[in-house]
Amino acid sequence: MKAIAKYFINGILTALPIILVFYVLIKVFDFLDSILGDTLKDYMKNDYIPGIGILATVVLLTILGWLSSQYISGRFISLLDSALERIPLVKTLYSVIKDTFQSLLGEKRSFSTVVLVEMPATGLKSIGFITTENPEVLSDHFTDHVAVYIPQTFQIAGFTFLVPRSSITVLDIKPEDAMKFILSGGVASK
Repeated sequence: MKAIAKYFINGILTALPIILVFYVLIKVFDFLDSILGDTLKDYMKNDYIPGIGILATVVLLTILGWLSSQYISGRFISLLDSALERIPLVKTLYSVIKDTFQSLLGEKRSFSTVVLVEMPATGLKSIGFITTENPEVLSDHFTDHVAVYIPQTFQIAGFTFLVPRSSITVLDIKPEDAMKFILSGGVASK
């Protein structure tokens, strides 16, 4: 009986990660396809092929990226950007979203420097990511500090600490490997 229970548990441990990966991939595909796909389905009726919505989204985003780099259309996008940054309440939301995406996907990426932060008096250490090298723009109290984002295990939420430079050690670890280690609670390594 113990052998059957062991095989059952092994079956769950084998099948569950595979099933969850495919489930997440299907949900992400459905979401991305629905962005423009729902609109295209109305026009294409029976000729609609799943994935055309994703293809249309990629094409439109590429065209938008090209337009933003052109002089006249770039000026228009810049004016829209400036307008959004002046509207109360909207400017806060817009700047947070814009800065977050710029830090993740833009040319100057945050989360690229992995650091080890030592908590004073406890000796505890935590792995985090430098998000800005100059938090002194907030206050002169933060001179010689860096902003370090420390994710929480099993979720995307985390804490941002302003840490003295002397309390961090830069680690030679790929950001992806560090994030996998942190989010899995140390279970997943490489």
